[in-house]
Amino acid sequence: MTKETLPAPALPRRLAAIVYDAFLVIPLIMVCVAMGLGIRMLLGSAADSLLPATAVQMIAVLSCIGFFGVFWMKNGQTLGMQAWRIKLVPMPGNELSFGRVVTRCLSALLSALCLGLGYWWCLFDKKKRSWHDYLSGTELVLIPKKPKKTSKREPESP
Repeated sequence: MTKETLPAPALPRRLAAIVYDAFLVIPLIMVCVAMGLGIRMLLGSAADSLLPATAVQMIAVLSCIGFFGVFWMKNGQTLGMQAWRIKLVPMPGNELSFGRVVTRCLSALLSALCLGLGYWWCLFDKKKRSWHDYLSGTELVLIPKKPKKTSKREPESP
């Protein structure tokens, strides 16, 4: 099957991959914020050791962009997407670039901030695309299951 004939994954499958990836991204954000706090403590006074809320938010966003960017640029799949057989591919006529990946991350945040409307959009779209698919020029496809390997054993001799 070519990319053009692969179906789009259903919303529950997409959400399951997001939950799976959240279990990986949240600890990454925590480690990055802790490192930022450690750097702040080394550079500033003890009374001034807390990070401002905007710094924590920026660290969180940059951590997410880094996580998804590395996985998507490498093979188009995060670990959650691999588990649920979903792959990120560029729309026809586009290439998967770092700019598209960053745009997808930021527009996915926009989709979520609008009460998830950008994600729900795929339920009504005839191509099953979400807002961040359209905004980034990328889309998700469902990868078919790999056929199980059958082992051909030699018949046992008596």
